[in-house]
Amino acid sequence: MSSPSAQPVSLPARPVVGVLHPGAMGAALGSALKARAGAVIWADAGRSHATAKRAELADLQAVPTVADLAARADVIVSICPPHAAREVAGLAGAGLAGRTDRPLYVEANAVSPDTVRGIATLLGDRATVCDGAVIGPPAWTAGTTTLWLSGPGADTAATLFEPGPFDARVLGTAGTDLGAASGLKACFALQSKAAPMLWLALEEAAAAFGVTGALHAELDRAGVDHAAALARARERMAGKAWRWAGEMDEAADAFAAAGVPDGFSRAAAELYRRAAGAGG
Repeated sequence: MSSPSAQPVSLPARPVVGVLHPGAMGAALGSALKARAGAVIWADAGRSHATAKRAELADLQAVPTVADLAARADVIVSICPPHAAREVAGLAGAGLAGRTDRPLYVEANAVSPDTVRGIATLLGDRATVCDGAVIGPPAWTAGTTTLWLSGPGADTAATLFEPGPFDARVLGTAGTDLGAASGLKACFALQSKAAPMLWLALEEAAAAFGVTGALHAELDRAGVDHAAALARARERMAGKAWRWAGEMDEAADAFAAAGVPDGFSRAAAELYRRAAGAGG
């Protein structure tokens, strides 16, 4: 007999989809799901005015609490700051108590494979957990962003985004490989979010040693456009440093679990935390 997590996922023709929570990415995901969903809902308790406005613009329907959302949704998409992923799963799990069916829980946060598997264990037989990883910006038009999916229900989840602005792709063998999508995200983030922080580390160290001018001169002589690289790094992280610190922590955990040195991501996490503390 197959285990609960390996059982096929069956959804209504027009499932109710719950999004936790409609930030910039969550609102875009929710909007993309409307074509296939009977309704796309979100939980407004404790959320900000900005979140409510994004949900309104994306035409998502509000329900009072996460428990209300979990009690009603056939599919739950968790897309929140990485450090909150387990807490959100726990709140959803409490709302799933007493249900006789098993909704599909798409864990789409930038977390480590071990965190995804931990959430699957936390939810147990109350939900089928699918691993998701978004690479690219919030997608309102096609061609910019991929949603990678792996594990149980990955094929089912992918069909919910067809057609639409998110290019949903399944990694590995359907029903297995829970954590593969998050592993891919951690690898991609090493170059997209960790590597750019090298420029901030260079600037901090050069300033501490009193050699900023000399360093810039040597970089210029080597043909390195350090000013542009530093400006790009600062521009990309503006207003996001606090969130990316958590993502780098999770990426570091992923590398450590794989037996790969995790110092790159750990250092990036610390630099993002410093930037967030300084208003970045």
